[in-house]
Amino acid sequence: MTVTQRRGRRIMMTGTERDTYLAEQRTCRVATVSPDGRPHAGALWFAWDGTSLWLYSITRSLRWSQLRTDPRIAVVVDDGVEYGELRGVELSGRAVPVGEAPRTGAPCPELDGPERLFARKYFETDAMPHDGRHAWLRLTPQAVTSWDFRKLAGPRTA
Repeated sequence: MTVTQRRGRRIMMTGTERDTYLAEQRTCRVATVSPDGRPHAGALWFAWDGTSLWLYSITRSLRWSQLRTDPRIAVVVDDGVEYGELRGVELSGRAVPVGEAPRTGAPCPELDGPERLFARKYFETDAMPHDGRHAWLRLTPQAVTSWDFRKLAGPRTA
């Protein structure tokens, strides 16, 4: 799902561009909120399967605690240094824990794909290491916004 971007259609990534970008990037910033409304943001590694963003988070983290009481989450993946290089994706929705928490590697068919993607991306192997401290959160976004300012240098289209 993509939010209609007012003024942003020209810089919005296509679905293919977005999927390629999310597959290549290594770090995202995850925002959660406490019961009293205090925001928390932190960096995590992730895997994108074309439909959902998979976050491998420490189960004793503030993030995990906040998501237990309020599953709303926003995630930003971005890069670029100069203004004309800025690009990124914001995904928001509800985080859902998947599999055992913490994860020790018990069979969970729903995690086969995300764990293979994650292990290849960060460890260059198909075998996902489990430390008994992390667990999986799945964000199937309700809203997606993207931008690629490099498109501003190209020819203008209607």
